[in-house]
Amino acid sequence: MADIDPFAVADDGFEDIDDFAAAEWKNETTANERIRTVIDRTTTPRSAGDIAETALVSETKARATLNKLADEGIVKSQQTDSGKLYSRDPEWHLLKQIRRLAGSETLVDQIHRVKQELAAYKAKYDAADPEELLISDKELTQNELDDVSHWRTAERELSHLRAAYRLKEAKEQATTVTEPRDRQTGNQTTAPAGDQPQLQ
Repeated sequence: MADIDPFAVADDGFEDIDDFAAAEWKNETTANERIRTVIDRTTTPRSAGDIAETALVSETKARATLNKLADEGIVKSQQTDSGKLYSRDPEWHLLKQIRRLAGSETLVDQIHRVKQELAAYKAKYDAADPEELLISDKELTQNELDDVSHWRTAERELSHLRAAYRLKEAKEQATTVTEPRDRQTGNQTTAPAGDQPQLQ
């Protein structure tokens, strides 16, 4: 039996691996998918031309798609002297992250993990939060400054995880099915209290 070539695009004629990867990406995705992928990672405003170049589409196609996404609230646009610039909408991106986390089967484990990480930082530096450490009289080393950065990231992550857990709870409560024997009284089944993490 002959070996199967895993690549849909023949590598003949490609002198650079980046060119080959770009051709493979273009072959396996639509123009809209590539534009969405690029804008999802764009936090600093960029022109339609820049995004088009990265997404391997025409500038006209990029601009039309980006304007449509801006109308839908997915993309943020701003007019400048040099033209319109685009970036992902931070609020929409945050809600997308929270919805994704809410669907994770390991959500509770993630909450416990981050809480343990935060507890370790508090114990290590005898401080309630990273800001308390920053404004202390102690001169911080680079490793300690790195810990401050990671500490802040962990706090932000826990905030997102808590929001995701509350969203998950709200969805479950909205779709809770009334047990047949409880329909006359309107009682509903809920998850055991032991399955609910302490969010504080």
